[in-house]
Amino acid sequence: MRDSFPALVTTVAGTGPGLLLAHGATGSVEDNFAPVLAALAAEHTVVAPDYPGSGGTPVAAAPLDLDELTDAVVDSAVRSGVDRFAVLGFSLGTLVAVRAAVRHPERVTALVLTAGFARPDDHVLGLLPGWRAEVPPALHPHIDLIPSLDTTGDLTGVAVPTLVVATTADSVVPPAGSRALAAGIRDARYTEIASDHVVMVERPEEWLRPVLGFLRSLPLSEGKDGEVE
Repeated sequence: MRDSFPALVTTVAGTGPGLLLAHGATGSVEDNFAPVLAALAAEHTVVAPDYPGSGGTPVAAAPLDLDELTDAVVDSAVRSGVDRFAVLGFSLGTLVAVRAAVRHPERVTALVLTAGFARPDDHVLGLLPGWRAEVPPALHPHIDLIPSLDTTGDLTGVAVPTLVVATTADSVVPPAGSRALAAGIRDARYTEIASDHVVMVERPEEWLRPVLGFLRSLPLSEGKDGEVE
């Protein structure tokens, strides 16, 4: 990573198999995951970094790049003593999760992809100018990153168990994005929730049921400090 890329302020909670969270654009760990964090941490060592400009992480000095952001998110887990982990991505975080599985296959054990996409469609792109005008300048780099994103070519390279959660009443990312992820990733599991975009906040219990069920079905993996759970 470039020297100009800040260390990500990271929340670590719980014990058990590693679970790395990747939040959405202009969101934060608190904004996106607060209602479900305790339930996830009850069964996992949860590592939850805030992207540059979010939470307590400083703004990056240069435009964001998906590979660099992904490497920083993965590094936040490694620095926290969690060497192998499932990655749970939301919205922009689904692209971080997919890229992490391809760039760091020795570390990523599974994926959970919620309200995601492989590349932004015309609906998402059309929202960006108004969205950018509504958020603080510190978050503009998140939005400026979106038009360049495309992980379509990564999908066939994902070789870990994957759960895709589509939000069928989503006003931000149409559920077609999640369906394309499920179709492109070999043997991906797929489920739908009738929710708007931030389903973890709007329908936390309904979201936790399939997510925890999927995570419980995975083979035992290393947790914090290499302890086998």
